[in-house]
Amino acid sequence: MTDYLARLNSEQREAVETVNGPLLVLAGAGTGKTRVLTTRFAHILMTGRAYPSQVLAVTFTNKAAREMRERVSAILGRPAEGLWLGTFHALCARMLRRHAEHVGLSSNFTILDQDDQLRVLKQVMEADRVDSKRWPPPALMGVIQRWKDRAVTPSRVTAAEDTDFANGRARGLYLAYQQRLAALNATDFGDLMLHMTEILRTKPDVLAQYHRAFRYILVDEYQDTNLIQYLWLRLLAQGHRNICCVGDDDQSIYSWRGAEVENILRFEKDFEGARLVRLEANYRSTAPILAAASALIANNEGRLGKTLRPGRADSEGDKVAVAGLWDSDEEARMVGDRIEALRRDGHP
Repeated sequence: MTDYLARLNSEQREAVETVNGPLLVLAGAGTGKTRVLTTRFAHILMTGRAYPSQVLAVTFTNKAAREMRERVSAILGRPAEGLWLGTFHALCARMLRRHAEHVGLSSNFTILDQDDQLRVLKQVMEADRVDSKRWPPPALMGVIQRWKDRAVTPSRVTAAEDTDFANGRARGLYLAYQQRLAALNATDFGDLMLHMTEILRTKPDVLAQYHRAFRYILVDEYQDTNLIQYLWLRLLAQGHRNICCVGDDDQSIYSWRGAEVENILRFEKDFEGARLVRLEANYRSTAPILAAASALIANNEGRLGKTLRPGRADSEGDKVAVAGLWDSDEEARMVGDRIEALRRDGHP
């Protein structure tokens, strides 16, 4: 057995070696999700199934991308170079600089930070005589970002959706904002995904180029994807269909910023013939903690379902205790006191 595979349990190894076709890996907390994803990446390269540039690997944070690159390099025994590895926005920025002309930009476009976005929005609102004290620009920025997260361009905003800001004037302000960005040869972060998804959707030749380029797609934290990210991935995965999404429907906590847990729940419908692998051996928590967590989450009917079990030899532990505290400050003091007591008793 190859050394890097020998370190995996049977569930993890199945997720790594199920290389071709769509695969959803339901990875509970502490089950070795990162190890599986990075080992799978390295396995694809080690077995000659693809060159580094033919694997698209998507993470949610720059830190996760750096960690994946380091772990893949460690398994390979050499620096992993030429990778398409990064966050959704970083990868879309890289793509968009190649195809900026399709959305009226040049390849050296500027990506505005939040302060610059607000400055442009204020200018647009002033030009349209919208009172920025009554209707704060950050609120408009939130409305526009939510539309972009749902792949809603100005032309797709319906009258029913345009009711929350400035008495139904948000759509017009959104359009003016986009026109102003184009005049500045600039985008905001939301545009990176919106523009690139629109290009892939409307330019078959560009989409075909990426279908040829990427033989495998790896996605981390799939439960946190929003609609625009979901659409971008689906378009790219139509080529070879070798997409592996790793996530946990029990850890979907970002619905407030547009994440849709339905993306993970309907994976098997979106990709016909998809395999489902559950990682259920937890190496982080004790048996009592896992039992309590499983009993609690079982009440959620909107999940695919899995049962975490202890993966450690020393999985026994104290029973779960519930403490009723007045506020977060009191909670912090209690936790600090408990840590100090454990240290005094010789616990590491």
